[in-house]
Amino acid sequence: MPASRRQANVRRHRRVRGRIAGTPERPRLAVFRSNRHIYAQLVDDAAGRTLVSASDMDDGVAGQKKADRAKAVGQLMARRAREAGVDRVVFDRGGRLYHGRVRALAEGAREEGLQI
Repeated sequence: MPASRRQANVRRHRRVRGRIAGTPERPRLAVFRSNRHIYAQLVDDAAGRTLVSASDMDDGVAGQKKADRAKAVGQLMARRAREAGVDRVVFDRGGRLYHGRVRALAEGAREEGLQI
């Protein structure tokens, strides 16, 4: 069963990635969620490079619940994006549902002024 669940997630992510791509003006905010941690990156797909990254293992990310940590990662990502001169992004949920920790990360980024 876990292999088929993984395959379904990969299939959904490919479908999402077929529709969105990051540009230098509007990079892709890619989210990866594991069972324990959450990671986010701003990716310029035209140049093929990561502009900014953040995870719940960075300093300044606190919270007891995983959703609270995800929201803090979103806020940290937005601050780092602003320092890099980025204010608008396209959101790549990584094949996951826009729910729970993925949604918390997006809302945290929006609260800090990042336009998704």
